[in-house]
Amino acid sequence: MRTKLLTCLAFLVTIAFFSCKKEDKNSSNSNKARLEVSLTDGPGDFQAVLIDVQDIKINFTTDTSSGWQSLANVKTGQYDLLKLVNDDDTVLASADISTGTIQQIRLVLGTENFVKIDGQLIKLETPSAQQSGLKLNIHQDVSAGILYKLLLDFDVAKSVHKTGNNKYMLKPVIRTVLEAVGGSIKGWVLPDTVTTSVLAIHGPDTVASTFTGSNGGYLIRGLSAGTYSLHFLPGDTSFADEERNGIIVTTGNVTVVDTVHLHK
Repeated sequence: MRTKLLTCLAFLVTIAFFSCKKEDKNSSNSNKARLEVSLTDGPGDFQAVLIDVQDIKINFTTDTSSGWQSLANVKTGQYDLLKLVNDDDTVLASADISTGTIQQIRLVLGTENFVKIDGQLIKLETPSAQQSGLKLNIHQDVSAGILYKLLLDFDVAKSVHKTGNNKYMLKPVIRTVLEAVGGSIKGWVLPDTVTTSVLAIHGPDTVASTFTGSNGGYLIRGLSAGTYSLHFLPGDTSFADEERNGIIVTTGNVTVVDTVHLHK
């Protein structure tokens, strides 16, 4: 019976791990925040507006000329802003970042920016002052162990301008919204020599899962506020499963669970 249960739960872990949330395998990044940068748009009177995203940088300092650091895993390439309307968005980057106050973000565009009018693609000119990247003010704190989403709301109608010589100029007008995405659960499982699956369950649903790392730590980010139970499934089946209930998650906070000790 136990073998059958473990098989079923292992299947659920696999499904949850790959299709729900890919979480950190240990708590080595628990001293970092996680930032997702997404792009969305308000409608404009064009057939398409293509922007060429090349980099996204953040700055924790008040020095606007230095202190910039590129985010990891930026998805570079062309994006049609007019496909990102009606609350649709696309993730441009997802990276672990330091904690502190994000002062500014810089969106760096390449040269392949176009507007489509009457079926024709027309090159968008970019002011020389913005070729190093458009600087956007944030001035918000980020805390360790929390997942944040930064939404870049691109106003196409105000960003694309026709000049007197029938050219089109791109002068981006972007509103930024930085919000914490739910809360997190953090803890440790001992002995740390046993890799353990950790399932976060809310009501009847397994909403997220992860595995303990080399130090026995685990961290599950981006959980909606609510009360959860955790199921611990040791990879070594000579150890018994464990369960913890009544774990309360609140938005923007990390809930630390007492260390779980496995028993044979």
